[in-house]
Amino acid sequence: MISAELCVRCKGKLLCGLSYCPILQNYSTQLRITKDFESAFDGASPPSIFVSWHDYPKVTVSPLSTPETADDVSIFDNPERWYGISAERIIEFRSALIMAGKKFHVEDARSPNRELSTMQELTMSLSQTDVDVELEKKPQLILSFCSFFGPLGPKAPLKKIELAANPKVHRKVEYVVSDIDFKAKDALIKLYKDGFSVSFLHKLLSAGLLGIEKNRKIVPTRWSITAVDSNISQHIIDNEIKGFTTIDKYELYHSFYLENDFWVLLLPSVWAFEQLECWLPKGIWTKMAKEHQIIQDHEFYEGRKDYASNVEGAYYAARLAVAEHLAERKRQAACIVFREISDKYVVPLGVWQIRENVRHALKQQPIRFETLDSALQFLSSKLRVPMEEYKKASALIPYFKKQKRITNWF
Repeated sequence: MISAELCVRCKGKLLCGLSYCPILQNYSTQLRITKDFESAFDGASPPSIFVSWHDYPKVTVSPLSTPETADDVSIFDNPERWYGISAERIIEFRSALIMAGKKFHVEDARSPNRELSTMQELTMSLSQTDVDVELEKKPQLILSFCSFFGPLGPKAPLKKIELAANPKVHRKVEYVVSDIDFKAKDALIKLYKDGFSVSFLHKLLSAGLLGIEKNRKIVPTRWSITAVDSNISQHIIDNEIKGFTTIDKYELYHSFYLENDFWVLLLPSVWAFEQLECWLPKGIWTKMAKEHQIIQDHEFYEGRKDYASNVEGAYYAARLAVAEHLAERKRQAACIVFREISDKYVVPLGVWQIRENVRHALKQQPIRFETLDSALQFLSSKLRVPMEEYKKASALIPYFKKQKRITNWF
Protein backbone atom coordinates (compact mmCIF):
# COMPACT_ATOMS: atom_id res chain seq x y z
CA MET A 1 0.00 0.00 0.00
CA ILE A 2 1.26 3.48 -0.90
CA SER A 3 1.72 5.68 2.18
CA ALA A 4 -0.26 8.88 2.73
CA GLU A 5 3.06 10.68 3.34
CA LEU A 6 4.21 9.84 -0.20
CA CYS A 7 0.83 10.76 -1.71
CA VAL A 8 0.87 14.18 -0.03
CA ARG A 9 4.35 14.88 -1.43
CA CYS A 10 3.60 13.38 -4.85
CA LYS A 11 0.14 14.75 -5.70
CA GLY A 12 -0.04 12.82 -8.95
CA LYS A 13 3.58 13.05 -10.17
CA LEU A 14 3.86 9.23 -10.10
CA LEU A 15 6.65 9.10 -7.50
CA CYS A 16 5.15 5.75 -6.46
CA GLY A 17 6.40 4.20 -9.70
CA LEU A 18 2.95 3.47 -11.14
CA SER A 19 2.09 4.52 -14.69
CA TYR A 20 -1.03 6.37 -13.48
CA CYS A 21 -2.30 7.96 -10.26
CA PRO A 22 -5.07 5.77 -8.79
CA ILE A 23 -6.43 8.68 -6.75
CA LEU A 24 -6.77 11.08 -9.68
CA GLN A 25 -8.07 8.34 -11.94
CA ASN A 26 -10.73 7.51 -9.37
CA TYR A 27 -12.02 11.09 -9.33
CA SER A 28 -11.87 11.29 -13.13
CA THR A 29 -13.96 8.12 -13.43
CA GLN A 30 -16.54 9.30 -10.92
CA LEU A 31 -17.05 12.77 -12.41
CA ARG A 32 -18.20 12.28 -15.96
CA ILE A 33 -19.49 15.10 -18.14
CA THR A 34 -23.19 14.94 -18.87
CA LYS A 35 -23.10 17.20 -21.93
CA ASP A 36 -22.72 15.91 -25.47
CA PHE A 37 -20.29 17.47 -27.92
CA GLU A 38 -19.94 17.14 -31.66
CA SER A 39 -16.69 16.50 -33.52
CA ALA A 40 -16.90 19.86 -35.31
CA PHE A 41 -18.15 23.19 -34.01
CA ASP A 42 -17.99 26.95 -34.26
CA GLY A 43 -17.14 28.24 -30.81
CA ALA A 44 -14.98 30.47 -28.71
CA SER A 45 -11.71 30.15 -26.86
CA PRO A 46 -11.10 31.86 -23.43
CA PRO A 47 -8.35 32.04 -25.05
CA SER A 48 -6.03 29.36 -23.73
CA ILE A 49 -3.98 26.26 -24.39
CA PHE A 50 -3.00 23.32 -22.24
CA VAL A 51 0.33 21.52 -22.69
CA SER A 52 0.76 18.03 -21.25
CA TRP A 53 3.95 16.83 -19.55
CA HIS A 54 3.61 13.17 -20.50
CA ASP A 55 6.04 11.86 -23.17
CA TYR A 56 8.20 14.98 -22.92
CA PRO A 57 9.87 16.27 -25.17
CA LYS A 58 6.97 15.19 -27.42
CA VAL A 59 3.97 16.86 -25.84
CA THR A 60 0.30 17.28 -26.62
CA VAL A 61 -0.70 20.91 -27.14
CA SER A 62 -4.43 21.48 -26.71
CA PRO A 63 -6.20 24.75 -27.45
CA LEU A 64 -9.22 25.07 -25.13
CA SER A 65 -12.50 26.10 -26.70
CA THR A 66 -16.21 25.72 -26.16
CA PRO A 67 -19.26 25.54 -28.43
CA GLU A 68 -21.24 27.30 -25.69
CA THR A 69 -22.56 30.78 -26.46
CA ALA A 70 -21.91 32.46 -23.09
CA ASP A 71 -21.31 36.20 -23.26
CA ASP A 72 -17.99 35.84 -21.44
CA VAL A 73 -16.23 32.49 -21.79
CA SER A 74 -12.93 34.14 -20.79
CA ILE A 75 -13.79 33.41 -17.14
CA PHE A 76 -13.63 29.66 -17.94
CA ASP A 77 -9.81 29.84 -17.81
CA ASN A 78 -9.08 32.93 -15.73
CA PRO A 79 -8.16 31.91 -12.14
CA GLU A 80 -7.71 35.53 -11.07
CA ARG A 81 -11.50 35.84 -11.34
CA TRP A 82 -12.41 32.64 -9.51
CA TYR A 83 -11.93 33.51 -5.83
CA GLY A 84 -15.24 33.02 -4.01
CA ILE A 85 -16.78 30.87 -6.76
CA SER A 86 -17.82 27.38 -5.67
CA ALA A 87 -15.84 24.30 -6.65
CA GLU A 88 -18.91 23.00 -8.48
CA ARG A 89 -19.12 26.16 -10.59
CA ILE A 90 -15.40 26.03 -11.43
CA ILE A 91 -15.77 22.40 -12.50
CA GLU A 92 -18.74 23.47 -14.62
CA PHE A 93 -16.56 26.10 -16.33
CA ARG A 94 -13.88 23.56 -17.06
CA SER A 95 -16.25 20.82 -18.25
CA ALA A 96 -17.40 23.18 -21.02
CA LEU A 97 -13.88 23.52 -22.45
CA ILE A 98 -12.89 20.96 -25.08
CA MET A 99 -9.20 20.03 -25.27
CA ALA A 100 -8.38 19.53 -28.95
CA GLY A 101 -4.94 17.96 -28.77
CA LYS A 102 -2.10 17.71 -31.27
CA LYS A 103 1.38 16.27 -30.73
CA PHE A 104 4.45 18.49 -31.16
CA HIS A 105 8.11 18.34 -30.23
CA VAL A 106 8.90 21.09 -27.72
CA GLU A 107 11.47 22.59 -30.11
CA ASP A 108 8.79 23.11 -32.78
CA ALA A 109 8.21 26.49 -31.11
CA ARG A 110 11.28 27.77 -32.97
CA SER A 111 9.72 27.20 -36.40
CA PRO A 112 6.01 26.55 -35.82
CA ASN A 113 3.84 25.05 -38.54
CA ARG A 114 0.45 26.52 -39.42
CA GLU A 115 -1.42 24.69 -36.64
CA LEU A 116 1.00 25.60 -33.89
CA SER A 117 1.23 29.16 -35.18
CA THR A 118 -2.57 29.42 -34.96
CA MET A 119 -2.49 28.14 -31.38
CA GLN A 120 0.22 30.65 -30.49
CA GLU A 121 -1.72 33.51 -32.06
CA LEU A 122 -4.79 32.44 -30.10
CA THR A 123 -2.82 32.35 -26.83
CA MET A 124 -1.60 35.94 -27.30
CA SER A 125 -5.14 37.32 -27.30
CA LEU A 126 -6.39 39.21 -24.24
CA SER A 127 -10.05 38.35 -24.81
CA GLN A 128 -12.12 35.43 -26.05
CA THR A 129 -11.64 34.62 -29.71
CA ASP A 130 -14.00 32.92 -32.16
CA VAL A 131 -12.64 29.65 -33.54
CA ASP A 132 -13.66 26.88 -35.93
CA VAL A 133 -12.64 23.48 -34.59
CA GLU A 134 -12.72 20.06 -36.21
CA LEU A 135 -11.86 16.96 -34.18
CA GLU A 136 -10.79 13.51 -35.29
CA LYS A 137 -13.64 12.04 -33.24
CA LYS A 138 -16.18 12.99 -30.57
CA PRO A 139 -14.58 14.13 -27.29
CA GLN A 140 -14.04 11.72 -24.41
CA LEU A 141 -16.52 12.88 -21.77
CA ILE A 142 -14.40 12.51 -18.62
CA LEU A 143 -12.98 15.19 -16.34
CA SER A 144 -9.37 14.93 -15.22
CA PHE A 145 -7.68 16.60 -12.27
CA CYS A 146 -4.24 17.75 -11.16
CA SER A 147 -2.88 19.62 -8.15
CA PHE A 148 -1.19 22.21 -10.39
CA PHE A 149 -3.99 23.48 -12.66
CA GLY A 150 -7.76 23.62 -12.88
CA PRO A 151 -9.84 20.58 -13.86
CA LEU A 152 -9.58 19.54 -17.50
CA GLY A 153 -12.66 18.82 -19.57
CA PRO A 154 -13.48 16.60 -22.56
CA LYS A 155 -10.67 15.84 -24.99
CA ALA A 156 -10.17 14.57 -28.50
CA PRO A 157 -7.42 14.63 -31.16
CA LEU A 158 -7.42 17.83 -33.18
CA LYS A 159 -8.01 17.60 -36.92
CA LYS A 160 -8.14 21.30 -37.76
CA ILE A 161 -8.41 24.66 -36.01
CA GLU A 162 -8.89 28.04 -37.61
CA LEU A 163 -9.41 31.49 -36.19
CA ALA A 164 -12.82 32.88 -37.13
CA ALA A 165 -11.83 36.37 -35.99
CA ASN A 166 -8.62 38.27 -35.50
CA PRO A 167 -7.30 37.92 -31.92
CA LYS A 168 -6.93 41.14 -29.94
CA VAL A 169 -3.21 41.21 -29.09
CA HIS A 170 -1.78 43.99 -26.93
CA ARG A 171 1.10 45.87 -28.52
CA LYS A 172 3.32 45.19 -25.47
CA VAL A 173 2.76 41.47 -25.91
CA GLU A 174 3.53 41.73 -29.62
CA TYR A 175 6.73 43.61 -28.82
CA VAL A 176 8.02 41.02 -26.34
CA VAL A 177 7.08 38.03 -28.51
CA SER A 178 8.63 39.52 -31.66
CA ASP A 179 11.91 40.38 -29.90
CA ILE A 180 13.98 37.27 -30.68
CA ASP A 181 16.79 38.35 -28.34
CA PHE A 182 14.62 38.89 -25.25
CA LYS A 183 15.28 36.29 -22.52
CA ALA A 184 12.17 34.51 -21.25
CA LYS A 185 12.72 35.57 -17.63
CA ASP A 186 13.12 39.23 -18.62
CA ALA A 187 10.03 39.02 -20.82
CA LEU A 188 7.95 37.59 -17.97
CA ILE A 189 9.04 40.31 -15.56
CA LYS A 190 8.45 43.09 -18.08
CA LEU A 191 4.93 41.91 -18.90
CA TYR A 192 4.12 41.37 -15.22
CA LYS A 193 5.27 44.92 -14.43
CA ASP A 194 3.08 46.11 -17.29
CA GLY A 195 0.05 44.62 -15.53
CA PHE A 196 -0.50 41.29 -17.26
CA SER A 197 -1.82 38.48 -15.04
CA VAL A 198 0.32 35.51 -14.07
CA SER A 199 -2.21 33.11 -15.63
CA PHE A 200 -1.82 34.94 -18.95
CA LEU A 201 1.97 34.81 -18.65
CA HIS A 202 2.12 31.07 -18.02
CA LYS A 203 0.09 30.51 -21.20
CA LEU A 204 2.55 32.60 -23.24
CA LEU A 205 5.43 30.60 -21.77
CA SER A 206 3.65 27.28 -22.41
CA ALA A 207 3.03 28.18 -26.04
CA GLY A 208 6.76 28.71 -26.64
CA LEU A 209 6.34 32.41 -27.35
CA LEU A 210 8.98 33.77 -24.96
CA GLY A 211 12.76 33.71 -24.90
CA ILE A 212 15.65 33.97 -27.32
CA GLU A 213 14.38 32.56 -30.61
CA LYS A 214 16.95 29.76 -30.93
CA ASN A 215 16.16 28.58 -27.38
CA ARG A 216 12.36 28.79 -27.42
CA LYS A 217 10.44 25.69 -26.36
CA ILE A 218 6.89 24.63 -25.71
CA VAL A 219 6.59 24.26 -21.92
CA PRO A 220 4.20 21.86 -20.15
CA THR A 221 1.53 23.82 -18.29
CA ARG A 222 2.37 22.45 -14.85
CA TRP A 223 5.98 23.62 -15.29
CA SER A 224 5.12 27.01 -16.76
CA ILE A 225 2.81 27.88 -13.84
CA THR A 226 5.57 27.30 -11.29
CA ALA A 227 8.20 28.96 -13.48
CA VAL A 228 6.16 32.18 -13.66
CA ASP A 229 5.41 32.24 -9.91
CA SER A 230 9.01 31.41 -9.03
CA ASN A 231 10.77 33.86 -11.36
CA ILE A 232 8.52 36.82 -10.69
CA SER A 233 8.50 36.38 -6.90
CA GLN A 234 12.29 35.95 -6.83
CA HIS A 235 12.74 39.14 -8.83
CA ILE A 236 10.50 41.09 -6.43
CA ILE A 237 12.28 39.66 -3.38
CA ASP A 238 15.81 40.35 -4.63
CA ASN A 239 15.24 43.70 -6.31
CA GLU A 240 12.61 45.31 -4.08
CA ILE A 241 11.78 43.68 -0.77
CA LYS A 242 15.35 43.21 0.49
CA GLY A 243 15.91 46.95 0.16
CA PHE A 244 12.95 47.95 2.36
CA THR A 245 12.79 48.49 6.11
CA THR A 246 11.09 45.76 8.13
CA ILE A 247 7.60 45.88 9.61
CA ASP A 248 7.51 46.61 13.36
CA LYS A 249 4.96 44.08 14.68
CA TYR A 250 3.82 40.52 14.09
CA GLU A 251 0.87 40.51 11.70
CA LEU A 252 -1.60 37.67 11.19
CA TYR A 253 -3.91 37.41 8.18
CA HIS A 254 -6.62 34.88 7.35
CA SER A 255 -8.49 33.42 4.39
CA PHE A 256 -10.78 30.41 4.08
CA TYR A 257 -11.89 29.21 0.66
CA LEU A 258 -12.53 25.83 -0.99
CA GLU A 259 -12.04 24.05 2.35
CA ASN A 260 -8.50 25.45 2.57
CA ASP A 261 -7.77 27.40 5.75
CA PHE A 262 -4.88 29.87 5.39
CA TRP A 263 -3.20 31.82 8.17
CA VAL A 264 -0.38 34.10 6.97
CA LEU A 265 2.00 35.30 9.68
CA LEU A 266 4.36 38.20 8.88
CA LEU A 267 7.30 38.67 11.26
CA PRO A 268 9.37 41.85 11.86
CA SER A 269 12.56 40.57 10.28
CA VAL A 270 14.52 40.49 7.08
CA TRP A 271 13.14 38.23 4.36
CA ALA A 272 12.52 34.56 5.06
CA PHE A 273 9.66 32.33 3.98
CA GLU A 274 8.11 29.04 5.00
CA GLN A 275 4.99 27.19 3.98
CA LEU A 276 3.56 24.56 6.33
CA GLU A 277 0.85 22.41 4.80
CA CYS A 278 -1.28 20.13 6.97
CA TRP A 279 -3.41 17.58 5.12
CA LEU A 280 -6.11 16.27 7.46
CA PRO A 281 -7.13 12.58 7.38
CA LYS A 282 -9.67 11.35 4.82
CA GLY A 283 -8.78 14.09 2.33
CA ILE A 284 -7.70 13.89 -1.32
CA TRP A 285 -4.25 12.44 -0.66
CA THR A 286 -4.95 11.03 2.82
CA LYS A 287 -7.92 8.73 2.17
CA MET A 288 -6.54 5.86 4.23
CA ALA A 289 -4.58 7.92 6.76
CA LYS A 290 -5.52 7.94 10.43
CA GLU A 291 -3.42 11.01 11.22
CA HIS A 292 -2.70 14.36 9.62
CA GLN A 293 0.31 14.81 7.35
CA ILE A 294 2.42 18.00 7.58
CA ILE A 295 4.90 18.95 4.87
CA GLN A 296 7.03 22.09 4.62
CA ASP A 297 9.58 23.97 2.58
CA HIS A 298 11.39 27.14 3.56
CA GLU A 299 14.09 29.65 2.72
CA PHE A 300 16.14 32.09 4.76
CA TYR A 301 17.42 35.48 3.60
CA GLU A 302 19.86 33.97 1.10
CA GLY A 303 17.05 32.11 -0.69
CA ARG A 304 16.71 28.54 -1.91
CA LYS A 305 19.29 26.74 -4.01
CA ASP A 306 16.95 23.93 -5.00
CA TYR A 307 13.31 23.29 -5.87
CA ALA A 308 10.75 23.22 -3.04
CA SER A 309 10.13 19.52 -3.58
CA ASN A 310 7.70 18.95 -0.70
CA VAL A 311 5.19 21.77 -1.09
CA GLU A 312 6.12 22.24 -4.78
CA GLY A 313 4.13 24.70 -6.90
CA ALA A 314 1.98 25.80 -3.96
CA TYR A 315 5.14 27.16 -2.30
CA TYR A 316 5.91 29.53 -5.18
CA ALA A 317 2.26 30.53 -5.63
CA ALA A 318 2.03 31.61 -1.98
CA ARG A 319 5.49 33.22 -2.08
CA LEU A 320 4.43 35.38 -5.03
CA ALA A 321 1.31 36.59 -3.20
CA VAL A 322 3.40 37.53 -0.13
CA ALA A 323 6.06 39.24 -2.25
CA GLU A 324 3.38 41.30 -4.04
CA HIS A 325 1.94 42.43 -0.72
CA LEU A 326 5.28 43.49 0.75
CA ALA A 327 6.35 45.24 -2.46
CA GLU A 328 3.11 47.24 -2.51
CA ARG A 329 3.69 48.30 1.12
CA LYS A 330 7.40 48.91 0.52
CA ARG A 331 8.21 46.83 3.59
CA GLN A 332 10.32 43.79 4.37
CA ALA A 333 9.26 40.86 6.56
CA ALA A 334 9.66 37.16 7.11
CA CYS A 335 6.59 35.04 6.50
CA ILE A 336 5.16 31.71 7.63
CA VAL A 337 2.11 30.41 5.77
CA PHE A 338 -0.01 27.87 7.65
CA ARG A 339 -2.33 25.90 5.37
CA GLU A 340 -4.81 23.34 6.70
CA ILE A 341 -6.61 21.28 4.04
CA SER A 342 -9.94 19.81 5.08
CA ASP A 343 -11.18 16.32 4.21
CA LYS A 344 -14.00 18.17 2.41
CA TYR A 345 -11.55 19.42 -0.24
CA VAL A 346 -12.71 16.61 -2.47
CA VAL A 347 -10.87 17.21 -5.76
CA PRO A 348 -7.64 19.07 -6.54
CA LEU A 349 -8.37 22.39 -8.24
CA GLY A 350 -4.86 23.76 -8.86
CA VAL A 351 -2.27 26.01 -7.24
CA TRP A 352 -4.17 29.10 -8.37
CA GLN A 353 -6.32 28.76 -5.25
CA ILE A 354 -3.23 28.94 -3.03
CA ARG A 355 -2.11 32.14 -4.76
CA GLU A 356 -5.59 33.68 -4.63
CA ASN A 357 -6.25 32.57 -1.04
CA VAL A 358 -3.04 34.22 0.18
CA ARG A 359 -3.69 37.31 -1.94
CA HIS A 360 -7.16 37.57 -0.41
CA ALA A 361 -5.84 37.07 3.12
CA LEU A 362 -3.31 39.87 2.72
CA LYS A 363 -6.02 42.30 1.60
CA GLN A 364 -7.73 41.98 4.99
CA GLN A 365 -6.93 43.92 8.14
CA PRO A 366 -4.33 41.98 10.15
CA ILE A 367 -4.36 41.07 13.82
CA ARG A 368 -1.17 42.53 15.33
CA PHE A 369 0.96 41.11 18.14
CA GLU A 370 3.99 42.32 20.06
CA THR A 371 5.67 38.90 20.33
CA LEU A 372 5.93 35.68 18.36
CA ASP A 373 4.68 33.68 21.34
CA SER A 374 1.48 35.72 21.58
CA ALA A 375 0.86 35.34 17.83
CA LEU A 376 1.37 31.57 17.97
CA GLN A 377 -0.77 31.26 21.08
CA PHE A 378 -3.66 33.02 19.32
CA LEU A 379 -3.13 30.94 16.18
CA SER A 380 -3.16 27.71 18.17
CA SER A 381 -6.80 28.40 19.06
CA LYS A 382 -7.69 28.66 15.36
CA LEU A 383 -5.90 25.65 13.87
CA ARG A 384 -7.35 22.15 14.02
CA VAL A 385 -3.94 20.52 14.56
CA PRO A 386 -2.01 21.40 17.76
CA MET A 387 0.62 24.12 17.35
CA GLU A 388 3.26 21.77 18.76
CA GLU A 389 2.91 19.63 15.63
CA TYR A 390 3.64 22.65 13.45
CA LYS A 391 6.60 23.62 15.61
CA LYS A 392 8.08 20.15 15.14
CA ALA A 393 7.77 20.41 11.37
CA SER A 394 8.84 24.05 11.06
CA ALA A 395 12.33 25.36 10.36
CA LEU A 396 11.50 29.03 10.95
CA ILE A 397 9.53 28.89 14.21
CA PRO A 398 12.34 27.43 16.35
CA TYR A 399 14.84 29.69 14.61
CA PHE A 400 12.89 32.84 15.41
CA LYS A 401 12.12 31.77 18.96
CA LYS A 402 15.81 31.53 19.84
CA GLN A 403 16.79 34.76 18.06
CA LYS A 404 16.47 38.11 19.84
CA ARG A 405 17.34 39.96 16.67
CA ILE A 406 17.42 38.55 13.19
CA THR A 407 19.19 41.45 11.54
CA ASN A 408 22.54 39.76 12.17
CA TRP A 409 21.77 37.15 9.53
CA PHE A 410 23.68 38.95 6.84
